[in-house]
Amino acid sequence: MAERENRREGGRGRRDREDAAPEFADRLVAINRVSKTVKGGKRFGFAALVVVGDQKGRVGFGKGKAKEVPEAIRKATEQAKRKMMRVPLKEGRTLHHDMEGRHGAGRVVMRTAPQGTGIIAGGPMRAVFEMLGIQDVVAKSIGSQNPYNMIRATLDGLTKEQSPRSVAQRRGKKVADILPKREDAAAEAATEEA
Repeated sequence: MAERENRREGGRGRRDREDAAPEFADRLVAINRVSKTVKGGKRFGFAALVVVGDQKGRVGFGKGKAKEVPEAIRKATEQAKRKMMRVPLKEGRTLHHDMEGRHGAGRVVMRTAPQGTGIIAGGPMRAVFEMLGIQDVVAKSIGSQNPYNMIRATLDGLTKEQSPRSVAQRRGKKVADILPKREDAAAEAATEEA
């Protein structure tokens, strides 16, 4: 009897911890209906693709299949929450540097952008950036238009991103030594314009 009560309390404790965790936003990217022809007619199934993020630098995607749409979305959301990754953001609004991601035939190019640019990206990529919390980015998908491959290629590119802090730590230097000096950057810009 006491064991059952302890288990119940443990279960409640877990739920409380989940509620205390940061609330995630989710975006349904694609829903696919498939049918199987059987003796009595057709049976329909649904596959959902969902992107989940906390809009503060964490994002994940998941896919779920079920006989009903809401159940497929629920499964996809749960899987996305389990497979979340953290991405360092510059000033909490854009990428630190330009990068390219690949998955299968899908290839995406992502570029950092000045403030006020907004998210210039197509469908599935836009969902990833919005859930990640990026406000300024320019991105282009080349190759596959399949939403699954586009999202995987986007996340592949985002895993390659490195913040100046992580690079400095790896090289045993200070962040100031790695970043270009403001005077140097201004001089470079002046020589390029001339």
